[in-house]
Amino acid sequence: MNYVKELRNLVGHRPLILVGAVVLIFNANREILLQQRNERNKRWGLPGGLMEPGESTEETATRETFEETGLTVHNLNLFKLYSGEEFFTKADNGDEFFSVTTAYYTDEYSGAIKLTQESLACEYFSLTNLPENMVGSHRRMIIDYFNDHG
Repeated sequence: MNYVKELRNLVGHRPLILVGAVVLIFNANREILLQQRNERNKRWGLPGGLMEPGESTEETATRETFEETGLTVHNLNLFKLYSGEEFFTKADNGDEFFSVTTAYYTDEYSGAIKLTQESLACEYFSLTNLPENMVGSHRRMIIDYFNDHG
């Protein structure tokens, strides 16, 4: 994240507003792919991340998914946009930000799951068996999706 690092050099830990994207990826059994993040809390979450200058949210979702899982997503469908006070994050290093997150879904992807330095694991889960240790906003996005799409 060169862009975010450049901003942090200018503003320190002060809160920023950052745009990101996540992808709800479903396999043939309608299970959802989650990534166990290589962070202090080792939480599970959706593949995704923050936008770089010049990217669309679709490009961000595609790039971040590939970087974190090794999968290339296709035919992204816009699900919902999330923003507001409840999407405030304080990172392990003290950086603070409010996220504006575009959530997409797809069941079309290619490639094979390949772990990177950002991921400890990638696994498919059913809605009734989501891990306890999850990014709270990502759990909400998954529940919102299933409430809207069954």
